[in-house]
This record gives sequence, structure tokens and C-alpha cells, in this order.
Amino acid sequence: MLEPTLLLCLYFSILGILSLFGIHRIVLCWWARDARALPPVAAFPKNTDKLPTVLIQLPMFNEKFVAERVIRAAVLMDYPRDKLHIQVLDDSTDDSRATTHRLVNELKEQGHSISLIHRSKRSGYKAGALANGLTRSSAEFVAIFDADFIPQPTFLKETVPSLLADPRLGMVQARWGHLNRQSNLLTRAQAIFLDGHFSIEHKGRNQAQRCFNFNGTAGVWRRQAIEEAGGWRSVTITEDFDLSYRAQLRGWKFRYLDDVVVPAELPESYRAFRSQQARWARGSMQSCRLLLSEVFGASHWSLSRRIEAFIHLSSNFSYLLMAGLGLLLPLTIWTRDQIGWRVPGGEILLSLLDLTMLTSGTCALFIFYARGTSRHETHSWRHWVIDIPLALCVGAGLCLGNAIEVIRGLTTIDTEFVRTP
Repeated sequence: MLEPTLLLCLYFSILGILSLFGIHRIVLCWWARDARALPPVAAFPKNTDKLPTVLIQLPMFNEKFVAERVIRAAVLMDYPRDKLHIQVLDDSTDDSRATTHRLVNELKEQGHSISLIHRSKRSGYKAGALANGLTRSSAEFVAIFDADFIPQPTFLKETVPSLLADPRLGMVQARWGHLNRQSNLLTRAQAIFLDGHFSIEHKGRNQAQRCFNFNGTAGVWRRQAIEEAGGWRSVTITEDFDLSYRAQLRGWKFRYLDDVVVPAELPESYRAFRSQQARWARGSMQSCRLLLSEVFGASHWSLSRRIEAFIHLSSNFSYLLMAGLGLLLPLTIWTRDQIGWRVPGGEILLSLLDLTMLTSGTCALFIFYARGTSRHETHSWRHWVIDIPLALCVGAGLCLGNAIEVIRGLTTIDTEFVRTP
């Protein structure tokens, strides 16, 4: 048993660090304010003869319910056909392969430049599929869409101009939309999480010229940036996060476009959602372990940018802190009685300190998610009274499971990619 004073010090230290994470979210809200908006996106060139070649990659694995939908959306892209090629990177092991094979042949007969690439072994999982597809193309730009996304025909017209306007821009990320936001309480909570992630985290970091990451889909890469960063690698299950930082460490810039939206489906079952969150938590810590020394050694970055990158890379460590806090909480109830009586008003002071830290952290999260959703949805009283508090409860419910994934990410090299059903 820890000595009571030491136990309280540990408890309040963890609570203090979590409060700092909360304060950081308020900083992101400040960075993301509209007053610091980025310059407008350049217009799409009228002379299509000088447009770059674009490769659209559609990685998928056993996606029989959505494979056809994303493929048909890709061929509707409003871009010169002679400068656009689509790769269906289908590593499926179920009967969805027959569907993609039939559809690709049908679209080829209609004159579309499209190919199906199937690997009998999923070496490197999604990262391996993307890298393999890239070797079979010489396209200058690469757009990537997961199978559950539906890119709009105007997507390339809204993203490619930014890459053309700045030769050092390595990647453009669009915002995720939510096709089934209102399906149930869980999808509403997920939409709140993602709105905060994109419209506050991504937008704030982008406008403050800090690092942010490609989200694995709904973005366009400059091929040169991928190659100079060392290409896709499968040493982590968040290959998108890993490549993003390697590219930015080599001087490439990223841009987030909050007004460009690509609709997608959210997991509707808790099991699928839990699997997705576990993968993100473990993979982000694997990337943190791999990249942190290089980030700290990046002398061409300012100290503030390196500190922000450290917070970004280690943000999921908060799950481990929250789990520790939950385990310590019962012990501190007894400890307060032991310590509080020794100092006049000690119990009251400890309770006030506890309440202040907990309230500040919770309020910061509420403000963060409220700001993230305020621009994109018309909300009723239910959103403020039910949905956001519910989202905070869902996040807390992930705490113990994701804490275990954080430990796995910090201590193991397991890189098996488990798809989200």
C-alpha cells in the first residue's frame, strides 16, 4: 500500500496532466477560429491539357456491401479521363471478389481507365496494398478512399488546385461527412467525436502551422511526398499517421479543407466501433514510439511545433491516465480522511482542488465538441443536453480497453490490421 501522502500526490499529478490535455483542447479551439482562416483555394484550371495525372486507389477487404458503391462513385469523378486511373486494391477472401471483378470489367468496356489488383497474401495489409498499387502507376497525385466512403464528382476539382498552387504541398485532407449520423445514439456520439477531430484539431493545427495527419481516406497525396518520406510502411497499424509525420519532417506541407466533405458510414454496432477505436489507439502509440525521437531531433522545427507534435503523438496516452485515475479514486477516498484531518480545512481544500481539476477537464471537452459540431449541424436542445454528454460518457467507457491498447502500442510490434465491419 502506498503511503497516503504519496498516493494523493500521484492522484493529483495524473489529474493535473489530464487537465493540461483539456487546456490544450481549448488552445486548439482558439487556433481554429474563423478569424485565422487560410487563403481561399485556387480555382480549377480551365486548360485541362496541363492538368496532372491522378491515381485513385480504393483499398478494400471483404467489403461486399459497399464495394460497388465506392467504385461507381470513383468513375463519376469530374476529371479528364485520359489523366485519371482507378485502382481497386481488393485483397478480399470472400465472395465480394466476384462483384469487384465483374464491375471492373463492365467499367473497362465503358471506356474507364480502371484496374483490379488482388493479392493472395495481405502482406503489409492496407499499407502493403497501397504501396503495391503505387508501383504500377506513374501518376503525379494519388487520391485514396476507403470502401465505406462516397466521394462526390467534384472532389478532385476541389482538392487538386491547392496542390497545383503550392509545389511544397504534399497532401490535402477533406472532412469526413456522416451518412448515418442519426441512426442511433452511438452514431450521434461518433459524429461528435469526428467533427471535433476534423473541424477543431485538423483546422486548428493547420491554421497554426502545426503538424496534422492524413486520416487514411478522403485525401490527395503528391506522389513525390510519399516517395521522399520513404513510402508506405506496415510497421504500425496506423500507416496514415506514420507517413504523415515522416513527410512533414522532410519539409512537406499539408492542408486541411473543412468545406470539402466526403460522406461515409459510421459503425452502427458497439463491437465495430470498439474495434476501430482500439486500432486507432494502439496504432497511434506505435507511431509515437517510432517517431518521437525524430520529432525531438527536428532542429528545423520550432520548439513550439515540436511540443505540439509531442502532444499530438501522445494524445491517446490520456486513456492510460484516465484508467489509472479510476483505479486510484477509491483509494483516495480513504486517504483524504487520513490526510485531511491533519491540516485545518484540509478535507475541504482537497475536495475543492479535485472538483476544480475535474470540472475544468470536463468543461474543456464539452466546449471542444460543441465548437466542433456548431458549424455543420443545426442542433436542438437535445444535442446540448443529451448528445454531447452522451459522447463524453462513450469516450469514458472506452477508457479501460483503450488503455490496454496504448500499452500494447508502446510495448509490442503487432501490426495485424483488423478491419472495421
